[in-house]
Amino acid sequence: MGVGEPPERTDPGAPRIFQSGQPDGVPPLELTGERTLPDVPEENYWYRRHSIVYEWIGARVGGLGVVDLACGEGYGSAVLARSAADVVGVDANPDAHAHAEARYARPGLSFERTLIDSYEQPRDAVVFLQTIEHVTNPGEILDHCRGLVEQSENPAVYISTPNVLTLAPEGADRSGNPWHVHEYRPDEFRALCAGHFGELEIFGLHHARALRAHQIAIERFGWDSIHQRLKLTKPFYDRFVPSISERDFALVSERERSLDGALDLLAVMRP
Repeated sequence: MGVGEPPERTDPGAPRIFQSGQPDGVPPLELTGERTLPDVPEENYWYRRHSIVYEWIGARVGGLGVVDLACGEGYGSAVLARSAADVVGVDANPDAHAHAEARYARPGLSFERTLIDSYEQPRDAVVFLQTIEHVTNPGEILDHCRGLVEQSENPAVYISTPNVLTLAPEGADRSGNPWHVHEYRPDEFRALCAGHFGELEIFGLHHARALRAHQIAIERFGWDSIHQRLKLTKPFYDRFVPSISERDFALVSERERSLDGALDLLAVMRP
């Protein structure tokens, strides 16, 4: 658990959790920790933390052809499709692909089941969020992303990853996420991206509004020990976590605020 995040639910004896309220014919996905899901109250913090980045990118890809690599459940591809000319969501997982096709596919939004480095259709923009930490060949993936947009007149590649400085417990080199191959520090992530693209700007995702107040309560007033001592942990977070929205996060350029304290790092790149 990083600084200011709601506590994770890690009870190994807890029942399996699936998405709720899915439309007829849409198979709900199970919350395993491998991917972020909407429609799971316990997961809302992470879902909103990711969806705000999709919203931010969506405002910048109007009229463009976009590919959303490792799109998972498909909610982010659907966000991008509100403004883009067309969006292809790519994921190799059969369950995620079946769910995305059943729930989100419509004119201008399609899904392809394949490996991220097997997708070859030229695009104006590549979106690859919260996944580069899962791969063993990040340099090859970055080269592949650059190749997909090189023919575009308005190319852009958007890649995000969690910041290990805030994701990992204090004093640890990495988090305990078993799906992560490598977790990046800001300077390391910048060097990786700069080695493959001519233009690069990095933004940091930070807590805002209610989540900023929550973080301050932890850091300055010892809220973590207070809610545990008063046995308020479960009733408080059962209400607080589902109430979190995209407005409780802010994306800020590294020129305005240090990346060291960022939750996630977003690289915006051009060949």
